[in-house]
Amino acid sequence: MIRVAIVDDDPFVRAGLRAILSTAPDLDVVGDADDGAGVPDLVGAARPDVVVMDIRMPRVDGIEATARLTAAGGSPRVLVLTTFQLDAHVFAAIEAGASGFLLKDTPPAELIDAVRVVASGDAMLSPAHTRALFERFADAGADRRRNAARGLLGRLSAREREVAECVAKGLSNAEIGAELYCSEATVKTHLTRVFTKLDDMNRVRLALLVRDADGGGGESA
Repeated sequence: MIRVAIVDDDPFVRAGLRAILSTAPDLDVVGDADDGAGVPDLVGAARPDVVVMDIRMPRVDGIEATARLTAAGGSPRVLVLTTFQLDAHVFAAIEAGASGFLLKDTPPAELIDAVRVVASGDAMLSPAHTRALFERFADAGADRRRNAARGLLGRLSAREREVAECVAKGLSNAEIGAELYCSEATVKTHLTRVFTKLDDMNRVRLALLVRDADGGGGESA
């Protein structure tokens, strides 16, 4: 059972999300909060696996709340919801440690699937969002980021780098296993090592790191 918490300042949105998520037999909505300020208490009391997080809230917004959860370590995964497809706040949320983001008008079945994907450790990014995300980070400081990213990826073994590049392509663990002719369990082991070597990493940030190292697109040198 996947334990889910909802954070949104709009009570109607919270109620709607609860109703949608509660239709899935493997999801259990264990609590909610109306502001990012309430997230630490919510997480401490309800112990969710995934927090569905709004961005724009009056006191502590979703970006700051996500950053605090990430800094605390051992935190639940965060799935950010936003009203606007290219909301600049989304990019900051990903940097803060969110595992993915969706639009608030995402169909219910896709929202439920997204929670499952994020809970499993994968990232949830639509192709359009992925392109926008990479374009956004390619705009400024490309050379500095490229050098820093290549330095970090230099910590990885050749096989770990192959796994990282597959993550950047948006492949799931099962798809990576098929691509590299190894089991899904082996892929998970490689990813655990990658995340450990790269210090507080997740799939979304790893994908960005690989793209930075490759100069924003294409194959690595």
